[in-house]
Amino acid sequence: MPKSELIAALAPEITAIRRDLHRHPELMYDVHRTAGVVAQKLTEWGVDEVVAGIGKTGVVGVIKGRGQGSGKVIAMRADMDALPIHEETNLEHRSTVPGKMHACGHDGHTAMLLGAAKYLAETRDFDGTAVVIFQPAEEGGAGAKAMIDDGLMTRFGIQEVYGMHNKPGLPVGQFDVRKGPTMAAADRFHIKIEGLGGHAAAPHRVKDPIVAASQLVTAMQTISSRNANPLDSVVVSVTALLAGEAFNVIPQTAELKGTVRTLTPEMRALAQQRITDIVDGLMKAFEMEYTLDYHLGYPITFNHAAQTEFVTSTIEAAFGEGKVDTSVPPTMGSEDFSYMLEERPGAFVNIGNGDSAGLHHPAYEFNDEAIPVGVTYWANLVETAMPQRG
Repeated sequence: MPKSELIAALAPEITAIRRDLHRHPELMYDVHRTAGVVAQKLTEWGVDEVVAGIGKTGVVGVIKGRGQGSGKVIAMRADMDALPIHEETNLEHRSTVPGKMHACGHDGHTAMLLGAAKYLAETRDFDGTAVVIFQPAEEGGAGAKAMIDDGLMTRFGIQEVYGMHNKPGLPVGQFDVRKGPTMAAADRFHIKIEGLGGHAAAPHRVKDPIVAASQLVTAMQTISSRNANPLDSVVVSVTALLAGEAFNVIPQTAELKGTVRTLTPEMRALAQQRITDIVDGLMKAFEMEYTLDYHLGYPITFNHAAQTEFVTSTIEAAFGEGKVDTSVPPTMGSEDFSYMLEERPGAFVNIGNGDSAGLHHPAYEFNDEAIPVGVTYWANLVETAMPQRG
């Protein structure tokens, strides 16, 4: 049976799995049910080795091709966790858990990779080893790093690693990918300011942390406008300013929280240094005590050149010319697949989700029409990277 027919035949079962996962969303590392479904299906479908508990709740499957002469080991990764968002759809398979939903399509990512695992385990038309990675805690928990720290790359002998994410607004059947930095590093800061509170009618007797905090918000915007090369990208966003409660009291303390997004290591280091200097200088000027907690989060998602060219040619061979856009600009969002790309060469692609609500929106829905497209992409990637000899 031709590959397209085999994958089309898988689609109803994989869609049913996807909708079951959607009904039962789980957060961060607490993806025990989801991981259980994944491990059960991989075992049921004859995957050679199924290992649970990698990176707390991650699952890894190993599928050996009919040939092993190449010695190649190619890995593919899907994320499993949902978001703390209350779903606002009327779908029959909508979330059954109040305050939790698959608003980023990780249920679809898991389902597509499961479909590819089933196809590859049945056909084994490749020379080498395919590793399927099902990862927890992408949404802020650095599950990729946890799996790496648990020996993911070395234990399974992974040589290259690939990831995929759905993209609302990109038509189903279309892809995009770019060489180099494709998503930003995501760092965060938390500043606590200690002033001297008092009556709002006597500001000369206090040290006002709100004025100091307001100056900080403004001053940090000069990092992008006056410190960064205009051709470089940096985002410094203050997302919380907490101070005071009463209309006639100047508070004792203020807090600021925010995020920093950059696309190069140099700009990442510059932003951290400038925030440190600006906070220290302004707090001295306003006679404030302070603490600055600057946390380095997900790294830059950096697609390796050779692997990006490979996935581009693979997509064009499978779906036709014009089905992949390589001129797409980078985004300032972040992705913890970046940790895997720091460990091994690979590439991260976007797959079209059609005209859906945006990611992290309460009305978002993964487009099941993308399932056979994603399964085909994964299958072709393995068979092209590790062709069967003879």
